[in-house]
Amino acid sequence: MFRKLHEPEAGALTIDIDGVPAMAEPGESVAAVLLRQAEPWSRLTPVSQSKRAPYCMMGVCFDCLADVDGIASVQTCLRPVCDGMRVARQIGKRTIGS
Repeated sequence: MFRKLHEPEAGALTIDIDGVPAMAEPGESVAAVLLRQAEPWSRLTPVSQSKRAPYCMMGVCFDCLADVDGIASVQTCLRPVCDGMRVARQIGKRTIGS
């Protein structure tokens, strides 16, 4: 869907999205990296299971929620990438553990 207009610089990072490595740059949001993937969605809605993708990119709409490093319902548009970060697309509603 989206692509970078330039080649990643030497400081490129690698994050894991659903077990697949993805290249990112320092300062970039997780949502921006998700939008460059072949499957750019970040979560499935709890009721209809429809795919949602980052939309507003400023923390207002909550369509970019995903599981980041084991924490569910993270707004990926507000989370900068870190080398080795693990991202999992969120399936349905968040579960609260005890």
